[in-house]
Amino acid sequence: MNRQNIQHCTAFCGSCCIATGKLEEVIKEVKEIVDKGGALSVLIFDDVSSEIIEVDFRGTMEDVLSRLGNPTALDNREETISRGPGRPKLGVVPREVTLLPRHWEWLNSQPGGASVALRKLVEEARRMNSDRDQLRTSQGGVYRFMSAIAGDLPGFEEASRALFAGNPEKFNEIVTTWPVDIRDHVQKLSVNAFPE
Repeated sequence: MNRQNIQHCTAFCGSCCIATGKLEEVIKEVKEIVDKGGALSVLIFDDVSSEIIEVDFRGTMEDVLSRLGNPTALDNREETISRGPGRPKLGVVPREVTLLPRHWEWLNSQPGGASVALRKLVEEARRMNSDRDQLRTSQGGVYRFMSAIAGDLPGFEEASRALFAGNPEKFNEIVTTWPVDIRDHVQKLSVNAFPE
């Protein structure tokens, strides 16, 4: 995960929310708690994707923050791809696509060739499926958070089924029994996770 793209995050220690805000602010709050010995197991979540943000809290605050500015090679994997054909200055990245010969024939017969036709098809599909993609992304984020922090709570499996079945009533009925901070965060994340 590229930490520069994280706008807002939330830290949990067990079932308690201990910090929420911009990444640097959350890290500073968590570091203070860690240094006092008050947080043995902290998970920091990106509030959009619910991916866990790995932070090395060893050393001083300056050490911790300086490591944030130096993402690992995994964070920069797109930057390390050798650039070949395409228009890298425009953000065009070459990748391999495997299609049947009839698909290539059709693509190559389109105005502008295969690349232009593929870009148009992708953009059209993105426009047509944006609501469904948003729903799937939201559900994935809710489930990712729930799995990481609420997987052992009563009703986790039923809540997961209700989430993916699009049943907000059943989902909320289950999560309201969970610890307050977890419940509130799950409900905040699930605002866009159900079809209207």
